[in-house]
Amino acid sequence: MTVHYAGLFLKNPLIAGASGFTSSIDRLIELEKNGIAAVVLKSIFEEEIINEFHESLSSDDQFQSNREFLDYYDYELKQQNVNRTIKLIREAKQKLSIPIIASINCISSGEWIQFAKKFQEAGADALELNIFLLPSDASKPGALIEQEYVKIIRTVKENISIPVTVKMSPFFTNISEMIQKTAELDVAGIVLFNRSYNPDFDIEKMQITSSNVFSKPEDYTLPLRFIAMNSGKVSCSLAASNGIHDGNGLIKLLLAGADAVQIASTLYVNGFDRINSMLKELEAWMKSKNFLSVSAFKGKLAGEKAKNPAEFERVQFMKHFSDREI
Repeated sequence: MTVHYAGLFLKNPLIAGASGFTSSIDRLIELEKNGIAAVVLKSIFEEEIINEFHESLSSDDQFQSNREFLDYYDYELKQQNVNRTIKLIREAKQKLSIPIIASINCISSGEWIQFAKKFQEAGADALELNIFLLPSDASKPGALIEQEYVKIIRTVKENISIPVTVKMSPFFTNISEMIQKTAELDVAGIVLFNRSYNPDFDIEKMQITSSNVFSKPEDYTLPLRFIAMNSGKVSCSLAASNGIHDGNGLIKLLLAGADAVQIASTLYVNGFDRINSMLKELEAWMKSKNFLSVSAFKGKLAGEKAKNPAEFERVQFMKHFSDREI
């Protein structure tokens, strides 16, 4: 059941993705007891810090013209968030035996990313960059968004020596090209894909609300496709995220070529017992197929190894609806 992911040795392929469950030491201990192989700590959100900064200032007009105070207050907000994570990393390293992966959710290559070095000093085994720049500005060429990704990754890697992984968005003109470009930056791993906030409307209150907070079991097909298409073509590890809710999904992503699988939504929906049940399903399937290790079957249905690799390229329905009445 052991696997290697991003330079880390894991007792099995299941990683707890960044969520509210990975923000406290008690939850982290519980996750390890239930069989999780590694944890990604709840992200520090650059956007959240920026919003908190502006919201606080709007209530204190007297300070808005004081540049020295603004710089100090901005630093203090960042420091408070970083210190919470540093404390959690240190506690986790003392009380857990599994790898601890710190996480930053960033939207720019700003100076605050330098705090990643402090996560390394606190004992983090790796750092995950959760990068998502929504292509909402029609005047901004796609190439500039890709350049910002590259700039963020390089800025972080210049400051730390622990493995750096990147949790990517699927919103690129050519996803596979961006996966290749990211891998060429000498990252230790790429996670496909991050789950973004989606707005919705409350038609009674006439307000904007959040939608689809949790992934659904059928969502695994997107990471499955692109992991299968890129497995064996990049020098770094690949991890799957989004829609893996049971052992069936776990097995499929490993067959696609994933080195590990991140789970979060299924923990909220089904509880921490789901970790053990997923591992039991994997073990039973491996025994039924006479596989003695995960490496014996990992990537068996990936890319060129599949009987019909063209299936991964197909985007239009052909036969599925042709003989059905709508």
